[in-house]
Amino acid sequence: MNMETLEFIIYPDGRVKETVTGIVGASCQEVTAAIEAQLGRVLSNEKTSQYYQQPITESTKATNRASFSDW
Repeated sequence: MNMETLEFIIYPDGRVKETVTGIVGASCQEVTAAIEAQLGRVLSNEKTSQYYQQPITESTKATNRASFSDW
């Protein structure tokens, strides 16, 4: 499991660069939406390869079969 991180670089002119790592898929937009709303207008948005990855989900299917022989 990757560690989720948000990195912010604040430039002298007031611009903020935000970098998100460790979050797979579009859920990174949900994580950053409230922060971006407080920061102001978003000038550009660049998606990383993690954005296009599919989240890994684990599922387990167990089947029990019992049979009886006629001895």
